[in-house]
Formats: sequence, structure tokens, C-alpha cells
Amino acid sequence: MNFYPQERIGLFIDGSNLYAAARSLGFDIDYKRLLDLFASKGRLIRAFYYTALIEDQEYSPIRPLVDWLDYNGYTMVTKPTKEFTDAAGRRKIKGNMDIELAIDVMEMAQHLDHVVLFSGDGDFRRLVEAVQRKGVRVTVVSTVRSQPPMVADELRRQADNFVELQDLEGSIARTPVHREDRNPPPHSDAVLG
Repeated sequence: MNFYPQERIGLFIDGSNLYAAARSLGFDIDYKRLLDLFASKGRLIRAFYYTALIEDQEYSPIRPLVDWLDYNGYTMVTKPTKEFTDAAGRRKIKGNMDIELAIDVMEMAQHLDHVVLFSGDGDFRRLVEAVQRKGVRVTVVSTVRSQPPMVADELRRQADNFVELQDLEGSIARTPVHREDRNPPPHSDAVLG
């Protein structure tokens, strides 16, 4: 990874995208280790985590993760999912956080030297280009090793650096939890897109 010690770093994590990428590679992310890794690379200003929440469920599988992140150094950006029926009459749930992430990156750009975007979504190519014009370097973290690759080629080409998520596995993977452990790191099996 290409970081400078005095760089002001901002992490922007597309929660469902990162979860899907890590799952496709066969590991779970330990978000404390992830935060520690990037804090060691420069001056970590803020770590944003974006996810949609199903509000009307009695229990959401992602809620423990959201609460843990909120208390442990992450700035949580959430919104309720929207339920709709598609043209074929199937019930669908939508929870896209792209606009929220893009607005935060643009607002934070003046306070950062380096944006780290955890997403492979090609829709972010123009966002990356816009913050680069402001003099901010952008690293994209995703994977090309899944089938199909989870990072859009145009996003990868636009970024100043691309970090293969699998190469970070040794530094950010959650270690298996033993039953005798009292406070296991949280994880989620929920995927919202």
C-alpha cells in the first residue's frame, strides 16, 4: 500500500459491497483490525461505514455490527431500506447508499490527502475523478480474484492505487471465535445492496 506517514486519511466503506467481496474470498472482516491497519499508515481522520437497515424487522442481523462500529471509532451512515414490488410481482428490498457516500467524500475532500474507498462499484468512477481534481489521492480496495471480479474495471483504472482485498486478509481477517471467548468481534451475514 502506498501511504505517507503525515497523510490525512479518510476511509469510506460501502458496507454491503465490502461484505460481499470478503465473503466471496472466504473470510470475515475484523473491523477493529481494519481500523488499526489504516491508522498505522497515516493520520486517520475519519472512518465512515455505509449500510441500509431494515427498520420494521424485530431483529436485524446487521444491528449488532452497526452498534459495535458506532461505539468503536466508525462514523455510521445508515438509512432505512425501501420495499417495493417489481414488474414481475416479486417483493424487493432496496438500500443503496451511493449518494450518501459520494456526498461525504466530496465534503471531506478538503480535509483529506488520501481517500480509501472500500467498494468496487463502477458508479463511483466520476466521484474518484472529481476528488482527484481537488488534489486528493484515491485508493480503491476491492477484489479481482472473485468470480466474477467485484471491482469495475473503470473504477480500478481511475483510482491512483488499487489494493486487492485478498492481499489484506492476513491483516484484517477475523480470527475464528472459540466458545470460551466472551467478547467476540462482531460480524454480519446480512447483505443489502
